[in-house]
Amino acid sequence: MKKVSSILFIAVVLLLISCNNNKQNYFANSGVAHGTFYNIQYQYTSDIQDDIEAQTRIVDTSLSTYIPTSIISQINQDKENVILDSLFTKVFNCGKDVYKKTDGAFDMTVTPIVNAWGFGFTDSTHVDSTIIDSLLQYVGFDMINIEDNHIKKTKKGIMLDGSAIAKGFSIDYVSEYLESLGVKNYLVEIGGEVRTKGVNKEGKIWTVGIDKPIFDESASNRELQEIISLKNTSIATSGNYRQFYYRNNVMYSHTINPKTGYPVEHSILSASVIAPNCMTADAYATAFMVLGVDKALNIAKEDSTLETYLIYQNTDGGVSVIMTDGFKKYILKN
Repeated sequence: MKKVSSILFIAVVLLLISCNNNKQNYFANSGVAHGTFYNIQYQYTSDIQDDIEAQTRIVDTSLSTYIPTSIISQINQDKENVILDSLFTKVFNCGKDVYKKTDGAFDMTVTPIVNAWGFGFTDSTHVDSTIIDSLLQYVGFDMINIEDNHIKKTKKGIMLDGSAIAKGFSIDYVSEYLESLGVKNYLVEIGGEVRTKGVNKEGKIWTVGIDKPIFDESASNRELQEIISLKNTSIATSGNYRQFYYRNNVMYSHTINPKTGYPVEHSILSASVIAPNCMTADAYATAFMVLGVDKALNIAKEDSTLETYLIYQNTDGGVSVIMTDGFKKYILKN
C-alpha cells in the first residue's frame, strides 16, 4: 500500500507540474510594423512577440512597396518572370474582387497618381491636369492579371499599391498564425484596423473605438465617436481627417478617386466596415470613401457579409451618421 501511495503522490505532483506549465496568461505586445504602430493581446502559454513580428516581416517581403526586393516592388519595376507567393496572390485576388464589386472604386493600380499627389512611396510632384491625364493610362485593375503564377500587364508602367489592403491582410496573417498555435482569445490591431476572437482577460467581448473625424494629422487630438463590441470578426476604418496636406491654401485628402485621378471631394468623412476578415474590411473602407454615402450604403446592404458605419458632413455643415441595420448590434449603449 505504501508503494502504491508513493506512486499516486508522484503522479499527482507530475500532473500539477504539467498543468502549471500549460497555464495560459494574457500577454500584451506593442511595437512598430508596416510603418505604423501595433497592439496585440492574446492568451497563451508564453510571450511570443518576436514570432509575431516575424510574421509581419514575412508580409513585408511580399507586399511592401518600401522594400525594393519585395514581390510587389519587383512587379512595379516591370521585372519579368517574378514568381508570386501565396500572400501576394491572396491580396491581389481579394483586391480584384472588391474592384469589381465597387465598380472600380477600389483599384490597386492607382499607384502612379497616389505617388504624384504625395501619398505614396515616392515624393510628390507638381500636379496639374496634364500630368493626371498622362498617368490615368496606367490606372485600371482590369489591365493586370495573374497567369501561371506570374503577373501579366497589358503595358509596362502599371504599378500596384497594397497600402489600402495589405495592412488588413497582415492582421489576418498574424491572427491565423495565433490560431495555428491554438490561441482562442486575441485582439490584433495594426494602424487602427482590428481583428478579434474570443474574449479579453476579464472574460468579456473585446471592445474597440471609432474615432470622431477631427482634422489632426498628428492624431494627438482624439475623441471616440462610438465604442464597438467585436467578437470573432474584423473592423477597418478609412478617413480623410488624418492623412492630408495643404497646397496653395487648399486641403487635399489622401483618398484618390481612381477614375478621375483627383482626391475625393464629397461629404463623407470616415467609413468603418465590419467584415469576416480584416483584408476585406480594409479594402471596402477605402472604396466607400471613394463612393460616398449613398453608393457605399447600397453596396453594404446588398452584401450580407458587410456592415458599415459612415460619418459625413450634412448640408447644414454639421456631422451626421448613417449605418446599416446590422451594424447597430455592435454598438455599446451608454
